[in-house]
Amino acid sequence: MHRRDFIRTSAAAALTPAVASVSLAQKAAANPKARAFAGRIRPITAEERALRLEKAHELMREHGIDALLFEGGITLAYFTGIYWGRSERLFAMILPRDGEPQYVAPKFEESRAAEQVGRARLLTWEEDESPYALIRQVLKDNNILTGKLGVEETVRYFVVENLYTTLGSMQIESATPVTAGCRAVKSIHEIELIQIANDITREAYTASLPSLSEGMTAGEFGRILSRNFSELGVSGGAMVLFGTASSNPHGTAKEEKLRDGSIVLMDGGCSVEGYSSDVTRTTVFGRPSEKMKKVWGIVRKTQDAAFRAARPGVPAEEVDAAARKVVAEAGFGPGYKYFTHRLGHGIGMEGHEWYYLVRGNTRKLQPGNVFTNEPGIYIPGEFGLRLEDELVVTENGSRPMLPQAGSLEGIF
Repeated sequence: MHRRDFIRTSAAAALTPAVASVSLAQKAAANPKARAFAGRIRPITAEERALRLEKAHELMREHGIDALLFEGGITLAYFTGIYWGRSERLFAMILPRDGEPQYVAPKFEESRAAEQVGRARLLTWEEDESPYALIRQVLKDNNILTGKLGVEETVRYFVVENLYTTLGSMQIESATPVTAGCRAVKSIHEIELIQIANDITREAYTASLPSLSEGMTAGEFGRILSRNFSELGVSGGAMVLFGTASSNPHGTAKEEKLRDGSIVLMDGGCSVEGYSSDVTRTTVFGRPSEKMKKVWGIVRKTQDAAFRAARPGVPAEEVDAAARKVVAEAGFGPGYKYFTHRLGHGIGMEGHEWYYLVRGNTRKLQPGNVFTNEPGIYIPGEFGLRLEDELVVTENGSRPMLPQAGSLEGIF
């Protein structure tokens, strides 16, 4: 599984075969650990989504946005619980600043759309009609044809182009101040779900390590990881890098076989009720070199520095800088020479989302932000070491969601 392929286990039921869900459920029923994890899971409720819409309305007023437009996707699911695949036939939600969500859908899918939107207003268009005329009608009915329409950032270009053509009197701008403003600050419940995904990842990683054997490929070990996630009742996995492949943060096309003294890097996770984990652990098969142990110690100190720096009110770039300073002082700097990527990214319903711990991002951290804290040092042609834990910003500082790695020989 590629590191970006985080697979939802529950909310995507409408998009995945029922047989796969039954298979996972059967495995979970036979595994006491899977049952224990399942017992901790509480789905997001309709009441929680209503509060999210209230927050969106508040931010719309703050930023002077009169309506929002979403296509099917993660942000639509965040606010409504509706999962709708995208095609050339537009399905869209319009959220007026002072009103309830309203929807536009293809007429031939009216029944399926009605099942998901419930009592909300639903307008449908025939194959020879324009959905954009219906969007204009919704805006006109809400007296906002001359206002500002915020468009969610993943809405496709051809949709925006048609909006410009149809809504000539409206200003069209990014909805990110609203969508990211809501999604980037996690509720207690959201953090609980991310925590469960992290705990499952820890269990799957730990269960997989004894399977390492000389001569196996990274792909073979990756399949073992995926199987152990499955045994715990979820779909998940990790990018696995052996030996010199680890000197590239995302590996290379060439796959190495495991041998004594090889670095083993695992980077991945799973998803619970749509909320992702992203955990990297680096260990060694056999005996590590002194250089490996030295570099691992530097990376761990770097991660510690980032946890200390992360607290409410601190600009995101300062957390990245605190980590990069440790690396540079240890002789692996300056800049991006050996620590070749940003310190971290936001995480939640997507593996990567707002905002980023990177130089130039002056946005101040808030309680409820969840980021990855993933420093690494990569020595070309030799090896790379990365440690990644999710960082929760609290009222007084920050905390990791899992026990940090204790040594190169162990992972937790």
